[in-house]
Amino acid sequence: MDFKKHVRVIEDFPQEGIHFKDITTILKNGPVYREVIESMRQMVKHLDVDLIAGPEARGFVVGAPLAYAMGAGFLPIRKSGKLPGETIEASYSLEYGKDKLAMHKDAIQPGQKVLIADDLLATGGTIATSIDLVKQLGGEVVGAAFMIELTYLNGKEKLNGIENFSLMKY
Repeated sequence: MDFKKHVRVIEDFPQEGIHFKDITTILKNGPVYREVIESMRQMVKHLDVDLIAGPEARGFVVGAPLAYAMGAGFLPIRKSGKLPGETIEASYSLEYGKDKLAMHKDAIQPGQKVLIADDLLATGGTIATSIDLVKQLGGEVVGAAFMIELTYLNGKEKLNGIENFSLMKY
């Protein structure tokens, strides 16, 4: 299936010069959304995975159904101040701003194998921070899976050799 035809591109959002890849057009189409998740599962099914971590917020709509499809647990990586328990945090730069991510300190047991899943790999700030948080808790990042990769932003450079998979590339 050509998934790109189901992605809406919105020009100059959230600022001038950005060609925003809107996945809500996929999410609202049940059969396409199901096929996206199944295609992502096929890409990573060879990996030994205990948990799938997804950064807030669109990482939840990719990571949680992928975890369900793979029979793995799901670990939400939240924005600072959103988790009720004791957390670790890390700051990072987005393609058009700055933010901070957090995880519960007891989210990962040392040695657990973690796949990080998100909707988009752009500059790599979110994924690099997610990898760092998983490693701080003793988890082993076995891969990263993305619905979309913006290859021209070179985000893969921040993955430091971690095996990665992208369903669509722009």
